[in-house]
Amino acid sequence: MARAQFQKGQKVWVECVGAWAQVEKVQPVWAKGFDEPVRVTYDVGLGREFLAHELLMPVEDATSHGGEHWRLLRARNKWQQAEDCPHHPFPGTYPVVVTDPTDWGGWRVPGAEYDRDPDRIERQARLIAASPALEKLARELLDAVVEAPDDAPPAMQELARRARDVLRPVDEVLAPPEAARAA
Repeated sequence: MARAQFQKGQKVWVECVGAWAQVEKVQPVWAKGFDEPVRVTYDVGLGREFLAHELLMPVEDATSHGGEHWRLLRARNKWQQAEDCPHHPFPGTYPVVVTDPTDWGGWRVPGAEYDRDPDRIERQARLIAASPALEKLARELLDAVVEAPDDAPPAMQELARRARDVLRPVDEVLAPPEAARAA
């Protein structure tokens, strides 16, 4: 006996393909004498039918929404002296975004990539360091509009929709369907 784990229109991760897809059809296979389908397959538009164990669904990440404070630090460039790279914004150093309270762990860039376009990498580092504050701002905007949707002007409602769309991939984590977890 099988039960549908996903529904039409649901976004799923197709593990064997390594891509997101949307369930287009739920296809139960019935057998005479059974009250429930004996098997359920899903058409996600990728050329064949998939079983539930081949698909993963997004779930909200319980570890997110923390009061994180990421910092931008400068590390000494061991491969280039300051006089060898005067075109860098901060010669002799490169940016490091630290995501841990003890100043280690986080984002770094290879020296060759930094040397290729240091201004771009500097901007990326600043953006990554600011991302927890930007996430908090987006959540507060979304919460304010959800709290009183009739009072929000159309422009704010549109911004809240965009904030929700931006936050969705941050919060979605892949997980097997409930039946696969119970088995």
